[in-house]
Amino acid sequence: MHVRRLNLVDFRNYENADLVLADGVNVLVGSNGQGKTNLVEALGYLSTLGSHRVSSDLALVRRGATSAIVRALLGNGDREFLVELQINAASANKAQVGRSPAKVRDLPRYFSSVLFAPEDMALVRGDPSGRRRFADELLVLRTPRLAGVLSDYDRALRQRNTLLKTARATGAKALSTLDLWDERLIDFGSQIIAARLSLVDDLRPHVAAAYEGIVGADHRPRLASQLSILSQRPDADEEGTERTDETLPIEQIRTHFAESLAAARPKELERGLTLVGPHRDDIVFELNGLPARGYASHGESWSFALSLKLASAELLRAEASAGDPVLILDDVFAELDAPRRRRLAAAIQDYEQVLITSAVAEDVPEILHGSMVRIQAGRILEQAGTDG
Repeated sequence: MHVRRLNLVDFRNYENADLVLADGVNVLVGSNGQGKTNLVEALGYLSTLGSHRVSSDLALVRRGATSAIVRALLGNGDREFLVELQINAASANKAQVGRSPAKVRDLPRYFSSVLFAPEDMALVRGDPSGRRRFADELLVLRTPRLAGVLSDYDRALRQRNTLLKTARATGAKALSTLDLWDERLIDFGSQIIAARLSLVDDLRPHVAAAYEGIVGADHRPRLASQLSILSQRPDADEEGTERTDETLPIEQIRTHFAESLAAARPKELERGLTLVGPHRDDIVFELNGLPARGYASHGESWSFALSLKLASAELLRAEASAGDPVLILDDVFAELDAPRRRRLAAAIQDYEQVLITSAVAEDVPEILHGSMVRIQAGRILEQAGTDG
C-alpha cells in the first residue's frame, strides 16, 4: 500500500496543501516549526485514529476553522482509492472511502502505517497508558475488528464505574445490575488481554533483531506482560499487576478475570473504580535483565523505542496481504550517531514506501535520498524526484 497523494485543508498550520509522494523513500526537509511533522502526523492519524503528539483533536484544526480535512489517495498495484477524514472541532468526526460514507473506526482497514517520533521515548520512560495505547493501535492494524472490541470494552468500563459510584445509594438493585456489566467486561476484556499477550509474544523476536541491528550489540531486549487479573492486590498502584512471560488460553483468562473481579469488588465499591482489567495492565521492557524504565540510558531508551516501531512494521509486513505498511520516521536521524544512522538506513531501505522528516538533509544517509520535499511556513516549496 502506497500513499500517492496527500491533501490537507485547515490541518494544523496548513490552509491547503497538496503533496505528491513517490514509491520508495520520501524525505521532507524543513527547519523546526515549519510543518513537516504536521504532514506525517496527518497520515499517522488515518491509520491509528489518533495523533502521536496531542490527545485532543481540537489541536489538529487550524485556528479559526471549524474542521480539518485529510485526504489520501492510496494505491495498491493498479488499484487506487481515496480515503477522506473530516476532523471536527465541536462534533463527531466523519469519514469517506471512495466518496462513500464510512465509519471512522474502519479507516485502519484501508491504510496501515507505522510512525516513529521523538515522543515515542515515552513508550520506555513514560506511564503504562502510553504502552497500552501502543499495543492497542498495533492490535487494530493487525486485526481491524478489535477496534469494535476496544470500543465496547471502554463503554462497559464507563457504565460499570458509574454503577460502582452509585451502588451504596441504590443498594442491591445496583449490585444485580453490576453482575450484568461484569459479564460484558469479562467478555470484551478477555479478548483484549488474549490479543495483547499474543502480540507481545510475536513482537519479541522482531524487537531483539531490530535492536541489535540498530545498536550493533546484543543488550538482551525483552518484553513481558503485566496483568491485573493475576495480581493478589489489584487495588495497589505499584503492585496491582503480575508479570507473565507466557500466552494464556482465553478460557483461562476469563476464569482469572471473573475470580479477580469477585475478589476486588469490596475495594471497588469503596473506591468507585474498576480495579481489574486490561485498562490497568502494562508491558514491561527490559535490557540486560533490568527494567528499561529507570535503568536504560537516553541512547538505550531511544534505541529500544525505535526497535519497537521497527518490530511493529516487520510484524505487519509479514502478515499483510496488501504489502508493507508505510514507514514514517519523524526527526529520527538527528538523534543517532553515524554508525547507527547507517544501520537504520540499511534496515529500512527496502520498504515499499518510507517517509522521513529532517531539519537538515545531510542528517539522512545518502542511500535514503529519494524524493525530496522542502517545507517552509506551512507551504510546500519544492518537490524533486517524484513521478507526478
